[in-house]
Amino acid sequence: MDGAARTFRIGALAHRNFRLFFYGQGISLIGSWMQSVALGWLVLDLTNSAFAVGLNQALRSLGVLLCTLYAGIVVDRVDKRRLIVLTQALQMAEATALGVLVLAKVIAVWQVMVLALGFGLVNAYDIPARQAFLVELVGKRDLVSAIALNSSMFNAARIVGPAVAGLLIGVAGVGPCFLANGVSYLAVIWGLVAMRLPPFERRPASESGWEAFRVGVRFIRSDRRVLSLVLLVAVMSVFGYPFLVLMPVFARDVLHRGAGGYGALMSSVGVGAMIGALGLAIAGGRVPKGSTMLAGAGAFCVLLIAFTAVPRFGADLVLLSLDGCAMIVTTALANTMLQTLVPDAMRGRVMAFYAFVFVGMAPFGAFQAGLLAEHIGAPAAVGLGAAVCLAAIAVATWRVPELRHTS
Repeated sequence: MDGAARTFRIGALAHRNFRLFFYGQGISLIGSWMQSVALGWLVLDLTNSAFAVGLNQALRSLGVLLCTLYAGIVVDRVDKRRLIVLTQALQMAEATALGVLVLAKVIAVWQVMVLALGFGLVNAYDIPARQAFLVELVGKRDLVSAIALNSSMFNAARIVGPAVAGLLIGVAGVGPCFLANGVSYLAVIWGLVAMRLPPFERRPASESGWEAFRVGVRFIRSDRRVLSLVLLVAVMSVFGYPFLVLMPVFARDVLHRGAGGYGALMSSVGVGAMIGALGLAIAGGRVPKGSTMLAGAGAFCVLLIAFTAVPRFGADLVLLSLDGCAMIVTTALANTMLQTLVPDAMRGRVMAFYAFVFVGMAPFGAFQAGLLAEHIGAPAAVGLGAAVCLAAIAVATWRVPELRHTS
């Protein structure tokens, strides 16, 4: 059996519970990406403002910033499956509400912003719960395979969802995209309910919530690799990844394309990201994680600067595809390194910190990107952010040599 077959046949997909999670999430994430594209287009259409597009994305992440550190304590103490079912049901309600409001022609900017804030509050619990739940589905041995496959599924949905959304928006508007997303949540909820897991045993808390939080902070600060990863992900989240938030602006105002062009740009990121994730899944533990993660992060920044400097649609599709590959290599390996370095008893808390910097810091990134784009243009805003990330990567590589040698 060759390496690729071994990865997929006896890796994470050998576990029935993970297969249910994997396929259910795959369907749900197609709907989520359809909503993401439709939401950016809806806000831009309602406001004609790059700042408003950034503000909406910021509000969708603000709840993670405010609540996810506490959510990590909750995740370590409750039945993760039940918690994820609840969060998915609430997110389904948010998507359905958007669809109904749009089709009823009563949608207003304030409604979109309020629903975005509610989504973020729910996501604060959903993200660390799903991250910590993976190890219960596959065990530590197949964790790298599970994270890589999860990333490949996420990015396969990034290809399909935006492409379908771009076509659907052109034909029927944004409303059906939101309703389709609402229906898609049923797949992941069904998968969670169908899993065969041992009965949850609630362990009595041996420490207060505040003390549990302090223990998690002490662990992160005690390991230079973990601390460097958390800080590097924070910088990338604020200054690098907001390029996706401004993609509607690039599509309409820089490249002069409509909703179909916007969907194609987003899908090209997904193509590259899926290729990168599948490559990681096949390579498995043979990849030197630290050095590859840093190289991927540096490549992401250089490619992003090139994207802002080349305002040609065909070339930008290629550059975004390469950038998607570099981005997923960076994020998947950072996630894997954190998951393998953390003790089981603190997994929820440490992954909550990861969610805090990766998603919770995104409001600052979306806000600064929208504000800069409003004043200096989207290309300059994205290029400047990429330069800041490149400087942070250089500092991490120089100051924390053990990060490079993490295998």
